[in-house]
Amino acid sequence: MTAIKGPAIFLAQFAGDAAPFNSLPAITRWAAGLGYKGVQIPSWDGRLFDLDRCASSQTYADEVKGICAEAGVEITELSTHLQGQLIAVNPAYDRAFDAFAPASVHGNPAARQLWATDQVTKAAKAARNLGLDGTVGFTGSLAFPYLYPWPQRPAGLIEEAFAELARRWTPILNAYEDQGVDLGFEIHPGEDVFDGATWEMFLDALKGHNRARINYDPSHFVLQAMDYVGFIDLYHDRISAFHVKDAEFNPDARQGVYSGYQPWVNRAGRFRSLGDGQVDFGAIFSKMTQYGYRGWAVLEWECCLKSPEQGAAEGAPFIAAHLIQPAARAFDDFAGGAADMGAIRSMLGLG
Repeated sequence: MTAIKGPAIFLAQFAGDAAPFNSLPAITRWAAGLGYKGVQIPSWDGRLFDLDRCASSQTYADEVKGICAEAGVEITELSTHLQGQLIAVNPAYDRAFDAFAPASVHGNPAARQLWATDQVTKAAKAARNLGLDGTVGFTGSLAFPYLYPWPQRPAGLIEEAFAELARRWTPILNAYEDQGVDLGFEIHPGEDVFDGATWEMFLDALKGHNRARINYDPSHFVLQAMDYVGFIDLYHDRISAFHVKDAEFNPDARQGVYSGYQPWVNRAGRFRSLGDGQVDFGAIFSKMTQYGYRGWAVLEWECCLKSPEQGAAEGAPFIAAHLIQPAARAFDDFAGGAADMGAIRSMLGLG
C-alpha cells in the first residue's frame, strides 16, 4: 500500500480577475498559504495557463513548474473538463455549451468539436512536458437528453451514442498512449458516462483502452443514491484521480433525484463544503489506501451555502486529517513468533 498525496486543490472554481486569483504565481502562493501541497490547473483559463504554449514549448512548461515550485506546490493534473465536454454535444445543448469555446466557433458545432479535439489532444503533450502522468476531464454527451425513457427511445439509440463516443475518443486516447499519459474521466450527470453501468458501456466501446481512466468524485454518486464506496471496489484499477467533494441527498415528499429545476440551495441533492455533507470520507480514504491509490486527493470546492474562501480554508486541514500513512507491519506482529515448516505442519497435526 502507498500513501495518498495531498492536500491539493482544483483552481477552476477560484480563478478570477482580482488578485490573488488572477495569475498563476499569486493563486499558487494563496493555495500554499492555506496548506495545500498540490494544484490542479484548469487548462482553459488563460489567466493562469497557456495550453498551446505548454504543448509546444518545454521552456514554458518548465516555467510553469518553476512558478508552482517557488510557491511550494506541485501540479497534480491538468483539467480539460470544458474542452472535453465539447467532444460530444447533443444539439439540445449547443447554445449553452458554445460558452465553453472561443467565439470563432460559436454556432458551428463541427468547428467547435475540432477545436475541442485539438485542445484535449494538446493536453496530453502539455502534461508530458510538465512531467505529469495524467489529466482529468469529461466525456461529453450525445444521449443524455434521452436519460429518462419517455418518450420511448428507438432501439439502438443508446448503443449508437456510445459507439460514436468511442469513435471520437479513441484517436485522442491513442495520442495519450503515445505520451504515456492517462485521461481520468469524471463520471458526472450531464455526461453520457454518469455511473458505473455507463462507464462499463463506454469502456467496452473503447475496447478497454488502457488510457481511459476515472476521476473519482463521490459527490455525484451521493446525488444518485449510489454506493460510492462500493464503486471503488468495482473500479479501483481504473481510478487515476480523486476529487474530494462533499454532497448531501435529502429526498422528501416533494423532491427526489429529479429535483434539478430547483435552485441549488433548494434541491434534494446539493453540493456542500467538506465536512458539511453526507460523504463518508473516512471510508473512502481507507478504501483508496487499501487498493494502493498513488495519486492526489484534490479538493473540488462547490457549495450552495459557504463562500469559496471559507471552503478553501477549511478544505486543506480536512483532507490532511483524512490522509492515511500505511502501516509498515501488522498491528499484532508483537505477538508472533518465528515459524518453520516443521512447526507449521505440527500445528496442523500433519506430523
